[in-house]
Amino acid sequence: MFDAIAGRYDLLNHLLSVGLDTRWRARAVEALQLTGCEVVLDLCTGTADLALAAAVGRTRARRVIGVDFAAAMLGLGLVKVRSPGQAAAAPIDLVRADATQLPLTDATMDAVTIGFGIRNVEQPEVACREIARVLKPDGTLVILEFALPRTPVVRSFYLWYFKHVLPLIGRVVSRHRSAYTYLPASVEAFPSPEAFVQVLRDCGFGGVRAVPLTFGAVYMFVATKANTRAL
Repeated sequence: MFDAIAGRYDLLNHLLSVGLDTRWRARAVEALQLTGCEVVLDLCTGTADLALAAAVGRTRARRVIGVDFAAAMLGLGLVKVRSPGQAAAAPIDLVRADATQLPLTDATMDAVTIGFGIRNVEQPEVACREIARVLKPDGTLVILEFALPRTPVVRSFYLWYFKHVLPLIGRVVSRHRSAYTYLPASVEAFPSPEAFVQVLRDCGFGGVRAVPLTFGAVYMFVATKANTRAL
């Protein structure tokens, strides 16, 4: 499905979020508090937008590794990474791999990001344990994910948009019958922010925070890998 919609994926992200997706990714990178020395893993990287956000600007990573399962998405990401405009960015390596079986050595990543991808992993708990495995002690994890707003009026409008407007626009632009019906269904099926916070804690993360963005339509989860050596 993701390979099938890859060509229109970036356009639809910007269109359906009314351009807010760029701001959400900027918040995620800001939460990493990068100093220029870090190796960052961007899991479920898609077309590498979040990986690129971590590789540019005054506060950026030393190196970024983007991992995704969809080859067509990575192909488009590679075009962006290699474009002349990215010459001054930190190096970005894109790797096709399974989020639940990362081809990375234990405790080698300073930080990990996921932008709207954890709910697409069939076994998110396994992926979170893999993240804990490859993160260094005290390394930072930042996850962006959609959620259902709590305020009744906002929630009602959001559900109407999500179930009626978004699938229609997505189907017309992407020319894929089910991809943008899958999106709202997957958001509703994903654990609540409180439940996902507990998942992260159970997988070895501490100091877990769930930060609502844009009236709670998106949550940013910020966590730190527990330093067991300090216990």
